[in-house]
Amino acid sequence: MDLEAETLQPEACYLALKARDARFDGSFFTGVTSTGIYCRPVCRVRTPKRENCRFFGLAAQAERAGFRPCLRCRPELAPHAPRWSIQDASDLLAQQAAALLDEPEAWADGGPSVELLARRLGVSDRHVRRLFEARFGVSPLQYLQTRRLLTAKQLLADTDLPVTQVALISGFASVRRFNAAFLQHYGLSPSRLRRDGGSGSGVAAVRLGYRPPYDVGAMLAFFRTRVVTGVEWVGPGVLRRTLSVTSAGRAHAGWLEAAFDEPRHQVVLRVGDALRPVLPLVIRRLRAALDLDADPLAIGAVLHESFPGTDGLRVPGTLSGHELAVRAVLGQQITVAAARTLTQRLVDRFGEPIETPWPELRRIFPTPEVLAAAGADALGQLGIVRQRQAAIVAIARAVADGRLQLHPGADLPSTVALLQSLPGIGDWTAQYIAMRALRWPDAFPAGDVALHKALGVQQSRQPAREAEAASQAWKPWRSYAVIRAWARLALTTSSGDKP
Repeated sequence: MDLEAETLQPEACYLALKARDARFDGSFFTGVTSTGIYCRPVCRVRTPKRENCRFFGLAAQAERAGFRPCLRCRPELAPHAPRWSIQDASDLLAQQAAALLDEPEAWADGGPSVELLARRLGVSDRHVRRLFEARFGVSPLQYLQTRRLLTAKQLLADTDLPVTQVALISGFASVRRFNAAFLQHYGLSPSRLRRDGGSGSGVAAVRLGYRPPYDVGAMLAFFRTRVVTGVEWVGPGVLRRTLSVTSAGRAHAGWLEAAFDEPRHQVVLRVGDALRPVLPLVIRRLRAALDLDADPLAIGAVLHESFPGTDGLRVPGTLSGHELAVRAVLGQQITVAAARTLTQRLVDRFGEPIETPWPELRRIFPTPEVLAAAGADALGQLGIVRQRQAAIVAIARAVADGRLQLHPGADLPSTVALLQSLPGIGDWTAQYIAMRALRWPDAFPAGDVALHKALGVQQSRQPAREAEAASQAWKPWRSYAVIRAWARLALTTSSGDKP
């Protein structure tokens, strides 16, 4: 059953729908002509007749065809469906355009438009529209509108945020436009949806879907071995941590809890009051940090033969690109435990205190502004060597003044080039940051010593070249190959070498 083809195969889709196969969640949506509703393949309602089903690769396509989202399976909970190509330049451009529209932090200077999108991609707005519609069957604005409406629908159903606030943080310019769009697309007003099924008080369980298999234990173990006391805590099936998010020039510092609901293939997110105004940003960051949008079938098709038994592994991301970059620098050429010790000292010295429901969470990771102003002597007193002092300050200054963007919507080649131009940042660190903060699925730190051991090339004259050559068979999923190689190495050693 090949659901990764350019055109969906209706019979294959129907088989997945009948089986309620969660592996295909978000890969397609089913429009039911007898009801006018579109659903996820995991929807628990009675399976519709085959002749009443139409299949769409995107929610926006289903809505353009006149279908409304199911209120039971809630299409907004489905994981996104990234598809990757290394051959068709037009397809790559359309995919990049969609990825930018999906990434709110790519538009810190205001909401996206086709003109701004075209400028980011270096082509004309007419060319963007043509390629986008040819690839997805909808215009960029229709795609963006569906994303905004589904975000708003989730916030209305799962939180008690005021409708006005929901409209604005979902990307609508005014409440009037939001109400009109919601009524036009879904046939009911936002307030009616909340009365019928919304949350009664506080931020309730905001649910985020993912596709199985997902090795929850491995993901949380990765974070657990790197826990910095005061900033994060990991327990059975649960990740808690503090977080600072800057939006529209204002910092929002608070806490979040992410709990895995494995039987439903979901993560339940809760946040404190301070992060409620930036909840869509937090959701997007958490999806990236836990790699919830990965497609295990596509990745496994390339990597399974080389790394059997590892199909549930994901690439751990980060909730803060700046934090990840600093921790990567601190972890250069030392063990995980040593890197954690240095990071702990940095947090204890420069992290701002914060109140949370849990005593183990009491500090925010130092902001770029704080570290940019830190003197070399202060960093040196923590045991950080001179070269890494310079790298930390350079990263912090570049992030603070906006020159360096460390999120999935950042331009990959220019960001990697800028990182490597900073003092103390080489190819390994830049590739590691690209893998975890920029969410590049094909990053490959060829000079990594642990990777050399895992691939059995550590005794070669040029192990980095040998590793690079071996990695060509794993494109475009080399980041996942790195994680699987490290996991294989961990089976034969008691500690790793990664920050």
